[in-house]
Amino acid sequence: MLLFFQPNISQNHFLDVEDSRHCVKVLRKTTKDIIHIVDGVGGLYECEIIKGNDKKCEFKIISEQKNFQQRDSYLHIAIAPTKNADRLEWFIEKCVEIGIDEISLIQTKHSERKQQKVERLEKIAISAMKQSLKAYLPKINELMPFDKFLQTVKQEQKFLAHLTDDSQPLVSLLKPQSSYCIMIGPEGDFSSEEILQAKHENFVWVTLGNARLRTETAGLVACTLSNNLLR
Repeated sequence: MLLFFQPNISQNHFLDVEDSRHCVKVLRKTTKDIIHIVDGVGGLYECEIIKGNDKKCEFKIISEQKNFQQRDSYLHIAIAPTKNADRLEWFIEKCVEIGIDEISLIQTKHSERKQQKVERLEKIAISAMKQSLKAYLPKINELMPFDKFLQTVKQEQKFLAHLTDDSQPLVSLLKPQSSYCIMIGPEGDFSSEEILQAKHENFVWVTLGNARLRTETAGLVACTLSNNLLR
């Protein structure tokens, strides 16, 4: 099954230019062919093409399935953008493929990247969602200062990945059917002040293993561990 994306499918019964071109020009789909579309909020739709235009492929909905492969937990990873933009994009792609609900970009004291536009990251997320046959598009939040981000976190469980003697294994703390936020620091790690700030906001220090990991690797490991234990 191949998926296309239309976030406003209740009002717009056509694919965007990129998906229309792929559907009609590459896949050679035409009138009366069946395609499958997701809306990014859990809806999976079986549709029939009524006009195979490579710039505006029109369709009608035959059937719909709500809450397709819905998870019973909520994973939010907050990560400091890497100096190399490709590494952050790789993290976004792989986490969406594995399963994630929200991604926040945080600016820390040791961050080397001070700006990060989310438009390209959202496109990567959409592509990964379709490729991995998912119907939920994760929310990607704009870059936010560390202290302000702490005030926005609403998840039940809050973790900060930090390799110290006081850190507990993440896998031993995750609770089923819960919501959780995991913070991943920059290449230079969180500052001592930031660590204490997070602790004051009830973040628990956790370890992802004994190895020192790159930022994007740590984020992916956190995502993988969470998905292996929770659904």
